[in-house]
Amino acid sequence: MARRAERQPEQTLGAPQARRFRLWRRRDPAEAGFSDTFGRFTEVFARGMGTPAFLLGMTVFIVVWVIWNTTAPEPWRFDSASLGFIALTLVLSLQASYAAPLLLLAQNRQDDRDRVQIEQDRQRAERNLVDTEYLAREVVALRMSVGDLASERFVRDELRDQLQQISETMMRLQQRLDELDAARTDTAVESDEPR
Repeated sequence: MARRAERQPEQTLGAPQARRFRLWRRRDPAEAGFSDTFGRFTEVFARGMGTPAFLLGMTVFIVVWVIWNTTAPEPWRFDSASLGFIALTLVLSLQASYAAPLLLLAQNRQDDRDRVQIEQDRQRAERNLVDTEYLAREVVALRMSVGDLASERFVRDELRDQLQQISETMMRLQQRLDELDAARTDTAVESDEPR
């Protein structure tokens, strides 16, 4: 009863308060350090159990156990074959009972890492999308600007027209100069004639 009375105030906390209480408990640095160390241990354990060397070692261990307890002299045997190798069964059950939760813990840590990686990939994809949209707008603006630029043919035609206008102007000027020279020559000839 005393324990229920002690827990009752915790249970009467509202959902936000209870959540704050749980979050506060998780933020303990010593607990976080232990949790991280234990998590790394579970990952190493899980990686070790998933190797062919572990399976081969377990097979050799079981074979040696069975052979020893069936062929060794009676006083040296520690597990009876007539009882179905009870000690071996207990050892394997103990190993399995610890292996399953440790594998689940390692899988949970991997899931957390995957979740973080997926979030980072999503953010990177969003940044890439924004950058791509910006670049697409810039390419469109450049295409529009290039559309306003003169093409090579246009420039050649314009230069040809200008050259033709200049040559026509030069011909008119030359004609005018010729006329002026002729007029000056006529005036000089007239001024040389006696009156």
